[in-house]
Amino acid sequence: MPAPSFNLSSLAKLPPAQQSAILAGLTDRECQALLHDWRFLARSSQLPPDGDWQNWLILAGRGFGKTRTGAEWAREELKAGATRLGLIAPTASDARDVMVEGESGLLAVCWAGDRTHTGEALGRPQYEPSKRRLTWANGAIATLFSAEEPERLRGPQHDRLWCDELAAWKYLRETWDMAMFGLRLGDRPRTCITTTPKPNQVLREIIRDARTIITRGSTFDNAGNLAPTFLQAIKDKYEGTRLGRQELNAELLDDVPGALWTRDMIDSAKDGSSLPDMQRIVVSIDPSGTAGDSDDGDSVGIVVAGKGVDGAGYILADRTCKLSPDGWGRRAVAAYHEFNADRIVAERNFGGAMVEHVIRTVDAQVSYTEVVASRGKVVRAEPIAALYEQDRIKHVGGLEHLEDQMCAMTGDGYMGDGSPDRVDAAVWALTDLMLTGSQYTLNNL
Repeated sequence: MPAPSFNLSSLAKLPPAQQSAILAGLTDRECQALLHDWRFLARSSQLPPDGDWQNWLILAGRGFGKTRTGAEWAREELKAGATRLGLIAPTASDARDVMVEGESGLLAVCWAGDRTHTGEALGRPQYEPSKRRLTWANGAIATLFSAEEPERLRGPQHDRLWCDELAAWKYLRETWDMAMFGLRLGDRPRTCITTTPKPNQVLREIIRDARTIITRGSTFDNAGNLAPTFLQAIKDKYEGTRLGRQELNAELLDDVPGALWTRDMIDSAKDGSSLPDMQRIVVSIDPSGTAGDSDDGDSVGIVVAGKGVDGAGYILADRTCKLSPDGWGRRAVAAYHEFNADRIVAERNFGGAMVEHVIRTVDAQVSYTEVVASRGKVVRAEPIAALYEQDRIKHVGGLEHLEDQMCAMTGDGYMGDGSPDRVDAAVWALTDLMLTGSQYTLNNL
């Protein structure tokens, strides 16, 4: 009996008995088409929302099916007429191995029968790894980018962007800004963001954007496609834990338990846009053993802070960097002159007099004070956190990385990645400005 004429996607809405009757009568060609019909296969949470949105933010746990959802969204957009697609991942290998070549990537979901809404052949793309590019039969192009190299997004234009694991991007602010500048082709440029959430300023801004539609999901939404042993193992180990709430249930956990700084405290400090005259300004350095961009050492924390005539402390700039000693020395001295600072304050690290030597080599005339860390980071940070609780410290804009580190500093130590280099520099600066001469001094911290 010949198969009736119908829209394959409508099958998903029919009762099981009717589905079975129709499936039994499908031709081989129709069966093949059905296997590539995402509207039939997907869960409702994996389908793009209706409405006039710019960002579709999919905040979902591990194993939800985020990659498949992003790849199928990109495929549907190409079928609908998109011609310039940008693919952005945390690293170049992530873009290649997950977004393109992965089992749920673009090469897997696109097939020879794909056509545009006008009937033009689309097919599977030609992939040129050396050019970081996929090209479809109708001339549509997708280009791969890494969040480790945000400058590569300076110049290219797109009408669609698929941003994978955005919360894990190394240079999140820089990459997102460059991507948005280039999202300018067509009548309705759009972005699909697939990520497990982590607390950071850019993600919070995207969530608050009126042009963002949010889809939330957990690992367990996709239980039918995951190994039962895997599901049981992660439930036993992580269910109810903070890590499980973030990685499995995709909760955006802003405040770390026991944190010295909370998001409310940081938000309260963010009204330093109208600055008073400054009594004093210092540039503080938290040194590291890094030799520059090429090694795995921590960044060198460089923070500019001032004490206003109103008696409040102000964080004026964060110039933290990962440069050679000559590079970070020049950056610190440049900040000293830019802000007309009174002095540079630097911790005496394992390098002994190295920091002073670096600074003096750049400019022998700067006022310089060396401090010695005789107590732990948490003990040094606690009196500064108390100043925030008293609403005595204010922030100017653009301090997101520092603020994220602050919210990961707890009474048990730093719970973030790497070293709290920015926080350490801020603590030294504010200690010099706000606590010197009181019961706390630089040299007993």
